Amino acid sequence: MFAAVDGVSFTLSPGETLGIVGESGCGKSVTSLSIMRLVPNPPGRVAAGSIKFEGRNLLELPETEMRAIRGDAISMIFQEPMTSLNPVQTVGEQIIEAVHLHRAVSNAEARARALEMLRLVKIPSPETRLDEYPHQLSGGMRQRVMIAMALACDPKILIADEPTTALDVTIQAQILDLLRDLRERTGAAIMLITHDLGVVAEIAHRVVVMYAGRIVEEAPVGLLFSDPQHPYTLGLLGSIPRLGSDGDERLIAIEGVVPNPYALPPGCRFSPRCPLADDHCRREAPELREIAHGHRTACWKAPLDQALAEAAD
Repeated sequence: MFAAVDGVSFTLSPGETLGIVGESGCGKSVTSLSIMRLVPNPPGRVAAGSIKFEGRNLLELPETEMRAIRGDAISMIFQEPMTSLNPVQTVGEQIIEAVHLHRAVSNAEARARALEMLRLVKIPSPETRLDEYPHQLSGGMRQRVMIAMALACDPKILIADEPTTALDVTIQAQILDLLRDLRERTGAAIMLITHDLGVVAEIAHRVVVMYAGRIVEEAPVGLLFSDPQHPYTLGLLGSIPRLGSDGDERLIAIEGVVPNPYALPPGCRFSPRCPLADDHCRREAPELREIAHGHRTACWKAPLDQALAEAAD
């Protein structure tokens, strides 16, 4: 056994978008599934801690109460809509089913709500699409259906797990615009899980950076991009192509690989790949600490100005 997520702690305020970023396997999706209490047990389980929502610890609720919250107060857009949507039901039937689960309404009212949601997510010809099957829709439209289903009961928290993955750039931009518009209209908080820092820069207010199951940095989005304070965050930002570069500029790769969760290194988990690491880093794991208002990092070298200057000499 190993801890897929270890000591992760953050808050989410109404109307806020929190971006959670990191490489594949860092624990982003497990964090979201833990909040929804959808981690398969066995083999997984939440071993300790709490998940507080409106004063209640979700981990202590009976399954019947959690089922009432899931899809109602807290909704989730899953990573791959083609596998999340039922292929033998029309998209309208699936949204109507979500409405009936949480609202005491007639079939006509539920269908009207489903049609309203398809209009809300800007699906063209919604009256026609309502009676179509998932395979008849494009990838972007299926993603919009997933968003419509997630929003059908006016959730207070919307968890979006890689909502733009496998979509072309134009459709990605449309989905992000849609999420931003829905947040402003409904006041819902959004937890956006992604590996794409460009997406985070576009829509998030705050960012949590994860590595090997732990949070290594948390900051308001502007501060994270202008003044990153963890070597891993620096590496992620250095790997993004820049507009206006002459074409000869090489992207900076993060050397090495993510550690095996069954054999994590002692000390800081990033130390085997970190150009600033010393014996202290390799021996003792740093705690996540605040170095400026709203800016937390788990690095012994932070603030990084002096360490970077010494490394450059």
